[in-house]
Amino acid sequence: MLKSIIGKKIGMTQVFDAKGNLIPVTVVEAGPCVITDVRTSDKNGYNAVQLGFGDALEKKLIKPQSGFFKKNNLSPKKILKEVRVDDSSSFSVGQEIKVDAFKAGDYVDVRALTKGKGFAGVIKRHNFGMQPRTHGQSDRMRARGSSGGQGPQKLFKGMRMSGHLGNEYVTIQKLLVVDVDAEKNLMLIKGSVPAVKTGTLFISNTIKKIPVVKVEKPVGKSKKK
Repeated sequence: MLKSIIGKKIGMTQVFDAKGNLIPVTVVEAGPCVITDVRTSDKNGYNAVQLGFGDALEKKLIKPQSGFFKKNNLSPKKILKEVRVDDSSSFSVGQEIKVDAFKAGDYVDVRALTKGKGFAGVIKRHNFGMQPRTHGQSDRMRARGSSGGQGPQKLFKGMRMSGHLGNEYVTIQKLLVVDVDAEKNLMLIKGSVPAVKTGTLFISNTIKKIPVVKVEKPVGKSKKK
């Protein structure tokens, strides 16, 4: 079974477990995804499957994209993502991947594009400390300060400075799946995940060592204020 899926971030809420502990969760609409293409080692040099998620209007597709979906007798998909697998012979074009591939207690890695925040200074971007507010330094309290001495007389690569913040792909590893609703295609993931609301998430089985933890299904949702 393929333990990867594409989803959409709905928002955050909180649920209670059987012991009454409150758990903050992110609600994700995960799938259903359709396999739009299968890569084989004989033909392509590697094994992978291409997943499609979200319906797209055919008039918004370019001709190569439209021809690709027509060739495979598939409805146009908005998002395509390729996932590497060990053996692709068990997969076929048109096969559906649903959220029931996951279950409560699984650990997943979530990759998404973070919220863009524009140009930011070193205090917000790199958590620098502020300079003194007094003794003639009042206009420099949020400045970066000296970037070097007379030694090299240049800036080294990777030096932390002001610049663009956010709008980059980030992967958060080993997040706990609290609950899965196969009927509504919903997945509850403990904690926060990157991306804005309605943003696209790429969810896959975690690559890290999974601890043995018994997860009890939530008994209800808390009331939002």
